[in-house]
Amino acid sequence: MKLVSVQVPTPLGPVVRVGAIHGSEIVDLNMAYVRLLADKDEAQPYRIAQAQVPSGMLEFLEGGLSTLAAARQALDHVRLLKDARGPRDETIFYTVGEPDGVRLLAPLPNPPSLRDFIAFEDHIAATSKKRGQPIPPEWYKAPVYYKGNHRTIIGPDQNLPWPLETTKLDYELELACVIGRQGRDVAEQAAPAYIAGYTIMNDFSARDVQFQEMACRLGPAKGKDFGTAIGPCLVTPDEIPDLNALVMVARVNGEIWSQGRFGSIHWSFQQMIAHVSRGEIIYPGDLFGSGTVGGGCGLELDRYLKPGDVVELEIQPIGILRNRVVKQEGKS
Repeated sequence: MKLVSVQVPTPLGPVVRVGAIHGSEIVDLNMAYVRLLADKDEAQPYRIAQAQVPSGMLEFLEGGLSTLAAARQALDHVRLLKDARGPRDETIFYTVGEPDGVRLLAPLPNPPSLRDFIAFEDHIAATSKKRGQPIPPEWYKAPVYYKGNHRTIIGPDQNLPWPLETTKLDYELELACVIGRQGRDVAEQAAPAYIAGYTIMNDFSARDVQFQEMACRLGPAKGKDFGTAIGPCLVTPDEIPDLNALVMVARVNGEIWSQGRFGSIHWSFQQMIAHVSRGEIIYPGDLFGSGTVGGGCGLELDRYLKPGDVVELEIQPIGILRNRVVKQEGKS
């Protein structure tokens, strides 16, 4: 499944709902399950549906395999019906954009945590060389990550306000996985069962700010915490039979700046999960970024973003994550 979070207008204000992409439409999975239960003459279909197929993405992930199975059943049920609606005439099929006013958000708008790794050898080799240094030998001992700001997540087609006073704003071409099960001391061979799905991630970076603060042997922090984009959807693992075959492409204003292959990664998501869960608990919704694929950022190319630039990261079958960089009002 390709899971999404959509903002839906209502008379009482916008609400966020979990959906699944079905052709050119998005199916509201909670309401689809309500319809399934109602068609079976189940009592209290709304209460049961909210418990079994929650309408929020984090709660949906916390439901685990049983929630995913129920959602698949509901999706199969309503897509066979013509013009399916809820028992009280509620909308089940959404169309994103005008005139419906439905907007696609980050698939997980509020992840409980964000860890971003530096798992591609080509990338750390290139960035180390720019500093006149070799790859630190410690990098080969365990997957290294920083903890980002999980409260500044943006989604597809959402603008990124120009951060701070940076003169070196950069994109980073990454794949991310989202954790779907709670666990501690997870063995590497068991780790795939803890992955709920994959999404595209753009770890925007203000390089001048980042390197200034990291000279103090901490960070990154302010150089990255202003915004991280993920989307456009969360693809369940069964939809990607060969993760290593994924081609990763970055375009700026339609021009290809970066292209790589996920199979060039040194540290796998399984190894990341095993490492992070040593002595601590991982939770559903935790977001793990792969780090930048080799050649997948402006730092390696000596090219940086400008106000008005449109950045597109593409990894199929996930799709395209598109964001425009804009100057903040009142900023020159």
